[in-house]
Amino acid sequence: MTQNPTRLIVGPFNRVEGDLEVTLDIQDGAVAEARVNAPLYRGFEQILLGRPAADCLVIAPRICGICSVSQSVAAARALADLGQASMPDNGSLATNLILACENAADHLTHFMLFFAPDLARSCYSEHPWFQTARRRFAAGDGECARTLLPARARFLHLMGLLAGKWPHSLALQPGGVTKGIDPGEKIRLLSILAEFREALETHLFADSLESIAALNGIAALEAWADAAPFDRGDFRLFLHIARHLNFTGLGSGPGRFISSGSFGLFAPGVWDRDALTVFDPTQVTEDHAHSWMEGTTASPSAGKTIPSPDKPEGYSWCKAPRLAGQVAEVGALARQMVDGHPLIRDLIKTRPGGSVQDRVVARLLELARLIPAMETWIRAIRPAEPFCFPPTDLGDGPGTGLVEAARGTLGHWIGLDGGRIAHYQIIAPTTWNFSPRDAQGNPGALEMALAGTPVLPGETTPVAVQHVVRSFDPCMVCTVH
Repeated sequence: MTQNPTRLIVGPFNRVEGDLEVTLDIQDGAVAEARVNAPLYRGFEQILLGRPAADCLVIAPRICGICSVSQSVAAARALADLGQASMPDNGSLATNLILACENAADHLTHFMLFFAPDLARSCYSEHPWFQTARRRFAAGDGECARTLLPARARFLHLMGLLAGKWPHSLALQPGGVTKGIDPGEKIRLLSILAEFREALETHLFADSLESIAALNGIAALEAWADAAPFDRGDFRLFLHIARHLNFTGLGSGPGRFISSGSFGLFAPGVWDRDALTVFDPTQVTEDHAHSWMEGTTASPSAGKTIPSPDKPEGYSWCKAPRLAGQVAEVGALARQMVDGHPLIRDLIKTRPGGSVQDRVVARLLELARLIPAMETWIRAIRPAEPFCFPPTDLGDGPGTGLVEAARGTLGHWIGLDGGRIAHYQIIAPTTWNFSPRDAQGNPGALEMALAGTPVLPGETTPVAVQHVVRSFDPCMVCTVH
């Protein structure tokens, strides 16, 4: 016999950057439908209008303190696209290093501070692994964070050497970076990376980064997890817990993944169930049907941000980005899937929509791939050569800047008129993943992933719902502008 549906509003969420509220319709002990609300309106797209072009390099990074570099790079690339600016090899290498540093730090932060503490909840106290999870992952006093947070802080010293400061550096420009690196700083950068590598290989993975990056399928991942005691490294502990809690059966998304490509290391493209195609940013639109915004559907190169807080059909400040009218997921899972990493391809072949486990695995896999690449980029820097070719004249017209932030594809669309910003639109990764329904009624990626999530009797903040939400690593302050 079917139970009567029950509505549950979950929020605000803790351990989420910004404000988030989720409305759940519960039926037969599971989520039947979900509606995701980004309740904080930011207005950066309006703040930028009328200002000199270079102001976007100052203001856009203030969108977020966690991923300010990603916003800087997107703004700089939008201006570079408009002015057809070129960049020296050193500028590309330094930009890659700065962005990769932020992305790697974000991946580690998400695992140890945002996701893993839920594994130490008292509701899991009957499981044989609970005491280990409590010791390693408990919020506030877990050994994982106490060990790796200092390592992360020392790792971020890279930002001082490469960008002058973090967050909100002004070093990233359309033609490269304003801060050069001398031979002594190259040695120091490699030393910082070596220390960070040691912390990851000792505590997070209990294995070399290369061994993690070489895992080539589900069988290899499971064999690796079983090759040592379950508490040998936090990644192995996570895989053991994920197996017990069936994280592979939780949080299936749209099965359509997009990536604009990153670092020349991860390829761009669109994975749609069985096929890989080219990512065409001109096919991106923003649907306003259920956001508190005026308008219908428009390309971000022509769209506007006009708040309409009393709109009857609206339930979120977030617009609904779509690619050729279709819902898509972005993030580390999408990047590694599009890039063709064999482990991720195998995971998605088995579970086309992905899962909670898949997103966490992809994030940590990407971390293991990034650090060796950063070592290579540092060695390739030639201190005597230029780091920036400043553009002489940006001119007027449109420009697009795309970047892969830690959480996925970020786009800035700019239009200049008389040297001033006449148009600015931003689509952040969490805008993609946490979008509301569109005009056709299609739910966003998280709304889709929450359907079918179990809710236990008496739960007011269902733990499984928390796992699904956090698997996307939301950054809500980046979501609405």
